[in-house]
Amino acid sequence: MEWLNAENIVAVGTAVLGLAASVGVVWYERRIPRRKRIGFRVQMDTPIGSDARNGGRGNVRLGLFDEFSDLSDATLVLLRIENDGFEGIAGDDYTSSERHGLTVVFSGRSIRGIAVTQPANAVHLIEHFTPIAGLHHDGNTLYLPKVPLNRGQHFKVLALLTGGGVGGDVTVTGGVRDGEVTPNRSTTPDDKPPLFSRPARLITVLFTVCVITLASIIVIRGSDVPSPIGCATGTLTVTGSTAFAPAAQKLGEGYEKACPGSDITVEPHGSTAGIRALDAAGAKTLSAGGIPSVVALSDGPKPNGYPALRENPVAVSVFTLVANDRIPVKDLSLAEVRKIYRGEIRNWQDLDGPDLPILLVSRDANSGTREVFQRQVLERNEPVNSSRDCRTKDDTSASVIRCELDSTAQVLRTVARLPGAIGYTEPRSASATKGLHPLRIDGQSASIETIGTSGYPYREIEYAYTYGRPPADSLAASFVNYLSRGAGQDIVRDQGHFPCLTPEGLRLCAGE
Repeated sequence: MEWLNAENIVAVGTAVLGLAASVGVVWYERRIPRRKRIGFRVQMDTPIGSDARNGGRGNVRLGLFDEFSDLSDATLVLLRIENDGFEGIAGDDYTSSERHGLTVVFSGRSIRGIAVTQPANAVHLIEHFTPIAGLHHDGNTLYLPKVPLNRGQHFKVLALLTGGGVGGDVTVTGGVRDGEVTPNRSTTPDDKPPLFSRPARLITVLFTVCVITLASIIVIRGSDVPSPIGCATGTLTVTGSTAFAPAAQKLGEGYEKACPGSDITVEPHGSTAGIRALDAAGAKTLSAGGIPSVVALSDGPKPNGYPALRENPVAVSVFTLVANDRIPVKDLSLAEVRKIYRGEIRNWQDLDGPDLPILLVSRDANSGTREVFQRQVLERNEPVNSSRDCRTKDDTSASVIRCELDSTAQVLRTVARLPGAIGYTEPRSASATKGLHPLRIDGQSASIETIGTSGYPYREIEYAYTYGRPPADSLAASFVNYLSRGAGQDIVRDQGHFPCLTPEGLRLCAGE
């Protein structure tokens, strides 16, 4: 199978591992960290010498030194006790049967005095540190009361010790129902406990690595776009349809990126003009024994009289009528469209619009969009050209005001500028132009998404024409393969056309 390769296996495996990691984070944080936990750590262990009676510093609540005479080997230890779990701890959560909840042992040293620092985030806790509540010491052992601690709360105990040097073991023991008492670490004395537990953080890091790895594979594979079959170099001119020109421009850029050394120029002059240019270039090149490096794109089949041109169906294109925004009409029946272009309806007020004359802004005879409109919608030719400025009649005997322009862009600009104007174009260009809006036909919009079932009439097959059959290694042959059967079909769809090389496209392009 084509997908069963090393890159895909790594990508799928990474995605599965990342998913498992994310599920693991949720499970762990919902199940394990719900246990109660008291953490402790020594934040200071320092000698103070015989001059310690000069006074201590910090927020110590009790004076420790005035009553003691021999402090030559004295040390101060600052011990931090905190709730670094995910649930609050009540007094009855301690499992000790005595009054005290925790036991602190200072190995090799004796306790001479203790003080509890003022808890900065929980002042009310200080009332629990009384002998009645269980606070006392004996030898090297300190007994701490059953202090209730909300999540994140802490207190500190300052102990004056003698009989040993700094660095002796300090152990805290005790029990918490459905939890544990355990040492913890912090980079600074007053750091808050981490939001997530260590296993959860490790799982999150693993998930992040998986996502980055998968993204890297996608980027690397995405940048390694496979070249079109028979990738060729040289120069090529793409001419013809102005309606298909935006797609042709993107196709040219895509091919040049995939095939370094190729140079594709898009020169849209209308479908019929492109057919004529290709035929003329072919006749000229053929006399010299070659094939022209020209491809002509046409909205619909070529006119009669060009037997040397070979057609290649590319896509199904839809087109739309557009009207100036001064016209509130959004929908016309097929019968009303035909009456407008026969001159039987000449004012928008006859269609529940404003009192404005209907101005027909059309394409010239070279336009494939016009040919499709006449063949698929009107079933007859448009009226004769009667206006040069698209707003007044030059021929007073004409039944309608109608002008002809050279390109789709000119039609769009003119319809947007003239109140009462109506014209036709491809949908994407219409949606990008301010001052006009598309018109539905019999309630149906121009959309490739419903083209297979809607019966929308204003549509046609887009063809790429070459002069005869160009050599297989030529840029003309390679480019036609690219846009009609290769990776270019994705660009065709992205530009609002329905590729022929799909199950539904094959049926539509076959004229069924």
